[in-house]
Amino acid sequence: MQCEICGADIKGPSSKITIDGSELTVCPRCSQYGKNVEKRAPVSRKVSPVAPVTQRRSTRPAGKRPDAMSDELVDDYDRIIREAREKKQLSYEELATRIKEKAALIKKLERGEIVPEEGVRKKLERELDIRLTERSGEDDWSGERLNKGTTLGDIVTIKKK
Repeated sequence: MQCEICGADIKGPSSKITIDGSELTVCPRCSQYGKNVEKRAPVSRKVSPVAPVTQRRSTRPAGKRPDAMSDELVDDYDRIIREAREKKQLSYEELATRIKEKAALIKKLERGEIVPEEGVRKKLERELDIRLTERSGEDDWSGERLNKGTTLGDIVTIKKK
């Protein structure tokens, strides 16, 4: 076997290295020029059973129109959660234990770093006796105002150089 860098015959153990994404078999002297390739663990050949995929007709519940009223998360959910927790005099850990979640999740929610998932939101609402959603729908905002001859020039102020 020959070294793929210097071309010398490899005596003793060879090394596998990578240089710029290429995997090479080299002699011990040339192994310093690249990064050693780590041994890969064998991949299990077991195949998990796959459930047959069924065709879904619609992603929204039956009977609901796309423009119907829906619940949306309030903008200040982080403040509401924090104030409710403090009002009940619960620590992060106590609240997390009660709703079976991690304390780090509660802290991130209160800082507004993440948005609560549906399940977590419901648990928080139930435990803290709060509402984190509000009804919204077609009546909140309508684009009809803009469709009556409004142009981009009506909205934007143009600055000339």
